[in-house]
Amino acid sequence: MTEKIKEWPGTALSDADIREKRVLVTEWKPNLKYAWDTGIGYGRYFAELKNGRIVGTKCHKCHRVLLPARAFCELCFRTVDEWVHLKDTGTVNTFSIAYTDTMANRIKEPQIPAMIEVDGSGGVGIMHLLGEVDPKKVKIGMKVKAVWKPKAQREGAITDIKYWKPL
Repeated sequence: MTEKIKEWPGTALSDADIREKRVLVTEWKPNLKYAWDTGIGYGRYFAELKNGRIVGTKCHKCHRVLLPARAFCELCFRTVDEWVHLKDTGTVNTFSIAYTDTMANRIKEPQIPAMIEVDGSGGVGIMHLLGEVDPKKVKIGMKVKAVWKPKAQREGAITDIKYWKPL
């Protein structure tokens, strides 16, 4: 057995009531601006990239360099001890030759993502692209140098380094 739905009490509004402003209608336009705080470690790391420098932090207890820079050591659970300016050179630890882009579209010229151990980091690496190199000549242990965007084009991101090229 079905039960008949009771109508709500009151008078329904029509489109004409609203259009002709017979009722008060307010329109809410949300202001959804937001900000993302990078914190002390990442904030300085990105600021230094914008200035063409790579910076990390160092923990004196476990003797590690943290890259990207962080405010505390996640192994020792303590505040890091110092900022360390690193070279913009490094060594290829591993790499891949990719014939698809980040959206899985086929590309003619391959991209070469690599894990680059940054000189002075004590073994810490960052993932980035290699450029100005024949894919057949890339090898593990190859020495590379960062190629930076022109200063006016930098925005404080890891992409301020366009790619790394062989030394």
